[in-house]
Amino acid sequence: MDQLLQWIESYGTPAIILLIALEYACFPISSELVLPFAGAFGAGIGLSLPLLILYSSAAGLAGTSLTYAIGRYGGSPLLEKIMARFPSSKKPILASYRTFGDRGRLAVCVGRVIPICRTYIAFVAGACGQSFPAYVIFSSIGITIWNTLLICLGYYFYNYRDVFFHYFDKYKTFILIIGLLLILLLLFSRKTETEEEA
Repeated sequence: MDQLLQWIESYGTPAIILLIALEYACFPISSELVLPFAGAFGAGIGLSLPLLILYSSAAGLAGTSLTYAIGRYGGSPLLEKIMARFPSSKKPILASYRTFGDRGRLAVCVGRVIPICRTYIAFVAGACGQSFPAYVIFSSIGITIWNTLLICLGYYFYNYRDVFFHYFDKYKTFILIIGLLLILLLLFSRKTETEEEA
């Protein structure tokens, strides 16, 4: 991940656009890291926030359209092969099927803010035969919401970093205790989830 962030620092906005497109095309890149970093980078070079959101949303739509096309022309048999070849993709793909089945056309919008099926929903929408215009409309809404939240996080963190570090320094013991408790809670919930599946 450090190499990706260095790549953004070296190549700027084009690198951000490419990385976001690749993340939405299901490459193993974390949007939770790339998008806030993109926001901070954009603030650092003076790029306007609306323009940054527009670029990132267009990149996301380009990447997700590729996975939609793969799902559309490969269908469910292809998704079964992907799950067999990459076992880690099974859970998000099945979660995406459930989301799509429960919410229909809105699934691609709702699915964008559900981490476990965020990117794989495109494969499922294509495999289930959702029309491309409907896919683009609903997907654009979800992508824009998700990107805006994470980019704003990085953008405003950069602009108000002095205030942030002032309060962090003042309350760091309390923040660290809360952080440790959250990590323990997350580990406990994952352990419980694993035991239930077994």
